[in-house]
Amino acid sequence: MRVLRLVAAAMLCVVTQARADDTEPAWRASALAMVPAGFVAGTAYRTDGSTGYLAVYPTTSNDPKTPASVFAARQALVVTLTPDATRAVSAELKPRTGPDPDNDDTDFAKLHADLAAKRSSLLDGTEPCDLGAWSIDKDPSGLNVRAEPSVKARVLGTLPPPYRLKLGGSENTPDGGWLTEFRIIGFKDGWFLIEGAKPPGKDYEDDKRYPRSAPKPYAGRGWVASNKVGAAYANGATRMGFQAPFVDAKWMLAQRELGGAIDTDGGPKRLLACSGLWGLVESHDGVRGWWRSLCSNQVTNCS
Repeated sequence: MRVLRLVAAAMLCVVTQARADDTEPAWRASALAMVPAGFVAGTAYRTDGSTGYLAVYPTTSNDPKTPASVFAARQALVVTLTPDATRAVSAELKPRTGPDPDNDDTDFAKLHADLAAKRSSLLDGTEPCDLGAWSIDKDPSGLNVRAEPSVKARVLGTLPPPYRLKLGGSENTPDGGWLTEFRIIGFKDGWFLIEGAKPPGKDYEDDKRYPRSAPKPYAGRGWVASNKVGAAYANGATRMGFQAPFVDAKWMLAQRELGGAIDTDGGPKRLLACSGLWGLVESHDGVRGWWRSLCSNQVTNCS
């Protein structure tokens, strides 16, 4: 049954991509040669008479050292077309005025606007985010939560390593033990700003059997290194593997750890950065791209 589900998921993903390609206007193919160096073409999102509009994003958008921002101004390749609108004649990179690809029935545009309003409350240069995640650090001493995004910053507290109840834990306990969950609210220079950490496994165990002696994490706001953080894929009402954190960016097919097209089952190999409700991840087959919505549910998928 599991194999059948994996095959079905892979087929659905390929069919979805084929449909997206089928809807591209004829002029897009010839316009690709006009994309300036340093940019990657996405969707041809509009044709207006003899003018076409092609979504483009910097090649560095999925580089964890220079990740794109959902809050930054965007550009588009404005293409002059032949009278029959089938081929590109010339093109010019211009500021993009619309439409917003996140302005759909899932209302992600409003959610991002709400996050942008909170930027002033964060450390200067911090990218606002809102994602569920967990610590993957197995150090018995716990993961350090620091006052600033630096290994030299003061340690505010720690997050416990994976934890197992010694007696009578839930049958749903992960093989490696419960991970410490939290919310990611920001990103800066390879560090995640987090808050609201919960005791490992407490939300999944019987309150009466969860020991008072269980490890307690630092639950306040602080910074943790990005290479110590993991998460699960959630349903972001779109596909995975975008070259930039927008649904009209270039899309790349990626695989789950056990094979098959990525869906809301499992999580990425690595979580590299974040912007708004998007996480920059690396899949288990090495594809680096943006996924809209991540969560910290350790028992079921985040559909």
